[in-house]
Parts: sequence; structure tokens; C-alpha cells
Amino acid sequence: SEKCQFIIHGGKTPNNELSDKIYVMSVVCKNNKKVTFQCTEKDLVGDVPEARYGHSIDVVYSRGKSMGVIFGGRSYIPPAQRTTEKWNSVADCLPHVFLVDFEFGCSTSYVLPELQDGLSFHVSIARNDTIYILGGHSLANNVRPANLYRIRVDLPLGSPAVNCTVLPGGISVSSAILTQTNNDEFVIVGGYQLENQKRMVCNNISFEDNKIEIREMETPDWTPDIKHSKI
Repeated sequence: SEKCQFIIHGGKTPNNELSDKIYVMSVVCKNNKKVTFQCTEKDLVGDVPEARYGHSIDVVYSRGKSMGVIFGGRSYIPPAQRTTEKWNSVADCLPHVFLVDFEFGCSTSYVLPELQDGLSFHVSIARNDTIYILGGHSLANNVRPANLYRIRVDLPLGSPAVNCTVLPGGISVSSAILTQTNNDEFVIVGGYQLENQKRMVCNNISFEDNKIEIREMETPDWTPDIKHSKI
């Protein structure tokens, strides 16, 4: 039967604390056709991702199996390194890739040599067994590099295989909105290209024969409040 689920992970609580919890939200259709949601907390074992925000979580599909992929984000610095002035200071999470099996509640961390710096507020696109990571902000270097990574996950009967490839043609962007317009096309809107500089251009992302192409679109006629606001 068709099943629609949403995965929720991390974020800040009302007390300005970070959450490391994972929730699985399912759509439940009753006999009267009223749609309701059922939310279940998922406990993990293994390499459990630390509490974070500004990360991405996607689902990949390989050989009839699925797996969640968590990457990037920021977390509070360890308690031993905190001072009164920097009690709520944050740092980039280590650039590890976490594979999460939601059925059995197992999490495994992978260190890939191509991913050297932690990233936050990047754009991620999941397609079948592959995730594309675009842009992002490195807090340690205060840069928004024009990243484009392809992370491929193979799920055989044994241990999963995860590999990363650095692709050309990336874009410098953070905190952008991504929306899908059809099976093979996406659009990126908004975000930042510098700390105090909004990104006013839009990009079309298309896939053909497992190749990704990113190109600028015609700039919309932005309203004055968008043009002149600082965010």
C-alpha cells in the first residue's frame, strides 16, 4: 500500500536548546477520508548524529531498500569549551555523512575524504541512490564556496557503500529555497551569496542521463519590499 512519511530531525527548541531527536510522521487516512497525522519518535543506536540545525536529511533508494542520509549543520560547542561570554556559541558539525536505517533504528557515520569542511544551510537534492549537495556556509571560514558534491549510496545485502565525487559547476548560495517543478527539474530561489547580501538570481537545475546542469533563470520582477529588505 502507498505510504507517505515525513522525517523530522534536529532544530532548536523553545528554550534555545538543540534537539537530537528523530521523528517519523505518517499520513493516516481514516474511513471517513479525513486525513490525520501520526508522529512517532525513533530511537537510534550506533553512530547517533549530535543535536544540530541547518543540516539536510534526505532519503535514498537502492536495490529495493531505503536509507536516510544526514549531512552538515551546526551545533553548540562542547560544554568543556564554553565560557560565560560564548555559552551559546555554535560551530560547524564535522563533515560526516550519516546513514540512518529507520526500520531498525541503526545509524552509521562515514568519513569521506572529499568532504573536508563542515557546511550549513546548503541545498540538497535526492534522486534515487544519489544526493547532490550545493553551496552552503562554512562558519569556520565564513565563506560560501561554490560546492557541488555528488554522494552515491549503494545498499547491497552486506554493508552499504558510500562514495563522494566533487563536480564542477557549483554555485555559491546558502539558506535558499528549493522546489521541484517536474521529475527532472528543480528551481533555487533566494538565499545569500554574502553575509549581508541577498541572492537575487534564480537557478534552474535539470537532470539528464545522471548529469546535472545548473543555469541562471530570468530574474523575476521582485516587489519593492523584497528588493530593499535586508533579509
